[in-house]
Amino acid sequence: MEPKHPSIPLQLEAFRRPRRWRRWSWGLGAALVAAVLSWMLVQPPREAGHPPVPPTEATRSDGPPWRLGNADARFTATLYADLECPYCKEYSPKLRQWLGTQQDVSLQWHHLPLAAHEPAASAEARLAECAGETAGHAGFWKAADWVYAHTRSDGQGVPDGLRYPELTPAIEQCLTSDRPDTAIRQQSAEAAKSGVTATPSLRLHDRVTGKSILLQGLVEGDALLSAMDMLAAGEPASDPAPTPANPTSEMPADVVGDMPR
Repeated sequence: MEPKHPSIPLQLEAFRRPRRWRRWSWGLGAALVAAVLSWMLVQPPREAGHPPVPPTEATRSDGPPWRLGNADARFTATLYADLECPYCKEYSPKLRQWLGTQQDVSLQWHHLPLAAHEPAASAEARLAECAGETAGHAGFWKAADWVYAHTRSDGQGVPDGLRYPELTPAIEQCLTSDRPDTAIRQQSAEAAKSGVTATPSLRLHDRVTGKSILLQGLVEGDALLSAMDMLAAGEPASDPAPTPANPTSEMPADVVGDMPR
C-alpha cells in the first residue's frame, strides 16, 4: 500500500545558485575577439541546405521516460506513480505547479502500478503510454491528467463507458499491441530493483554531483529545495557510493522538511 501522508501545500520558491562576476581588461577582451575571428576564418563552410538544428525535447527524447520541464536542468525529479493511487492524484498537480517555478528541475514519470490497483492501474498506464507514443511528451501528460481527473481511484478505474476524448486510430492501434507493456514492465522492474515499492515516491538526482536521494510521500516545496541544496553541497546523507543493495539514499519527506536551509 502507498504511504498515507497528509497533503501539504507546496511553497513556490526558486532554487538559486551563486553567481560569480569577473572583470576583464580591455586588452584581454580584444585578444579574445581576435582569437574568435581567427577561428571563424579557418572553419570550413557549412553545406547549403543543412542549417544547424538546435536541440529540442523532440530531438533529445522521442519516448519514455516522459518528461516535463527543461531537459537540460541540473536536477531530475523522477516520480514513481500509479494512475490509480489517490495520493498520486493529489500530489501530481501540486508537484507540477512547483516545478513550473523551477528552472533547474525537470520531471520524469516512472510507472509503478500497484498490485492492489490492478487491472485498472495497468490499463490506464497503457493508455497514457500510447498517447505518448502518438503525441509525444505533451500527449502522455494530457492522457495522465485525464485519467486522474476521471478515475475513482483505489483500483476502481474510470466509470464504465467513459472513453478518452483524444482516442485516435493510432492510439487504438497501439493499445492492441504489446508496445506499451514493455515500458511499464521495465519501469516497474527498475523501481523494485532500486527498492521503490510505494507511491508516490520521488527520486531527486543532481546531474552535476552525480548524487541522488529517494523521498517518499507527499514532499512539499521546502523539502525539495532542502534536498536540492543537500545534493549540490555533496552532504553525506546523499550516499556518495551507491550499491546494488542501496542504490540511493532514502529519507522520509518529514525528515527532509526539517533540515535547515
